[in-house]
Amino acid sequence: MISVVCPVYNESAYIKKLLDFYIHALPNEKELLLIDGHSTDDTCAIIKQYMAKHASIYLLDNPQRIVPYALNKAIEAAKGDIIIRLDAHTDYNIDYFEKIIEVFKNTDADIVGGPMRIAQGNTVQNAIGYATCTAFGVGNSAFHFPDYKGYTDSVYLGAWKKSIFKTTGLFDVAFKRNQDDEFHYRAKSLGFKIYQHPDIKLYYHPRKTLGLLFKQYYQYGLYKPLVLHKIKSAVSIRHLIPVLFVLYLLTTPIYFIISFYIGLIPLLIYILVDLFLTFQSKKLINEMLAIMAVYPILHISYGIGFLGGLFRLKRN
Repeated sequence: MISVVCPVYNESAYIKKLLDFYIHALPNEKELLLIDGHSTDDTCAIIKQYMAKHASIYLLDNPQRIVPYALNKAIEAAKGDIIIRLDAHTDYNIDYFEKIIEVFKNTDADIVGGPMRIAQGNTVQNAIGYATCTAFGVGNSAFHFPDYKGYTDSVYLGAWKKSIFKTTGLFDVAFKRNQDDEFHYRAKSLGFKIYQHPDIKLYYHPRKTLGLLFKQYYQYGLYKPLVLHKIKSAVSIRHLIPVLFVLYLLTTPIYFIISFYIGLIPLLIYILVDLFLTFQSKKLINEMLAIMAVYPILHISYGIGFLGGLFRLKRN
């Protein structure tokens, strides 16, 4: 049996698609635990309509209204041997659960998942999808690369053998963001294996505006120092490059005073790489303009957040 868990909050635009997927997907022996953070729209009403027809769907309450609390509540209530996390803003192949079970059977992994493929959306969403699937956009983060197969540090959403929680403990409720990274890094540090397989297919809907993207990656950066402080084995150079870029931008006036041309060289290199990768995408002109903007937004927002996280960590 599998237990499927999904935190929700104001998901009336997406919840029917997720519920229909769950109902029609195999295997039949499964349960769905939806954990609501006090939605103010029709999310709970829609869920209750489905619950009236399907006994394997449950609705739990999340008064704390943040994801790690929701996940912990669902994990403790889950009856399955495998726990699979879903997100309402993601689409799934109909064989998603079957492929997860298959990868568990064919590997010695304790945690498995698929790469974060990007669903088609508006111009900004498509640009985000392209940029976050390049090394310039996200470094060597494997779950952004759709063809990667093998052991890794973390996976998008993920599926876990329930037995590992006896050793790892549950999700750390201090992490409003990055709770999945922290948990997966922690599990790996304790000897558990994480495996990504491209046959596990899911399609994420990115943020719809550049402003929302900035806020999202700022929060990722804000919580990353806390993750790396707790799980020091997870530290990688890709986590530090954006903050170094932001520090360079903040100190460019000093470089310009010393030598205008030398101070300008790193920025010119950055702009040229941005332009090269943007034109390499061969997208329509409006998407290329968006891609050109997405790269610096990813790096600057994450870097600013990381700096804020360092100050918060020092203060605490």
